Amino acid sequence: MQFRRYGIYYTPRPGALADFGAAWLGWDVTTGATVAHPDVNDLPLPIAEITATPRKYGLHGTIKPPFFLADGAQFDDLAKAFATLCTRLAPITLDGLVLARLGSFIALKIDGDQTALADLAGTVVRDLDDFRAPPTEAELERRRKSSLSARQEQLLAQWGYPYVMDEFRFHITMSGRLGKNAEATIAALAPHVTPILPTPFVVDCLSLVGQDDEGMFHEIQRHTLSG
Repeated sequence: MQFRRYGIYYTPRPGALADFGAAWLGWDVTTGATVAHPDVNDLPLPIAEITATPRKYGLHGTIKPPFFLADGAQFDDLAKAFATLCTRLAPITLDGLVLARLGSFIALKIDGDQTALADLAGTVVRDLDDFRAPPTEAELERRRKSSLSARQEQLLAQWGYPYVMDEFRFHITMSGRLGKNAEATIAALAPHVTPILPTPFVVDCLSLVGQDDEGMFHEIQRHTLSG
């Protein structure tokens, strides 16, 4: 399969969270297949509407945001560099995850200090950046519609994305923009998600993912962090 863009994600290992998350979003990034939505009572909107925006990405936390390959860069070299990098990175153990509101959408966020994970993400962003094509003017313009700070503008220019390095905030997106429906969605979803959230939350593998021509993301490779 040919892919348009590539990225580095955290995707949960096979288990309850991975299974429920794939069903909730309707897309399994690890198998590259659609999944039937679960029955969740008392949602303020249909699941398909709530999850329409994040569905194409699958259940994930972004480590290096999706990018087009630079001129002259080859996928095989990217894959090899990613695999080698994972042999140098050590697993990260954090307190846990919590379902919470993040702006106008809801997500699984780090419960506690995320410094170690932010440092890991910064290393991945930096060490694989030679494979990233610079953003187009259209991409830059789209990012700037979010009213970026001066620091975020600097990061956008340097790394092609404004929310990396010291602006990195790990999260696993569970919805699109919900506005006034966010709290009701959290209340309905929490009984299904909270019991299966890992405590502690261990990041011991990363995934190289690709976006197909229809916009859907697929896990290409998963490597254990063995540094």
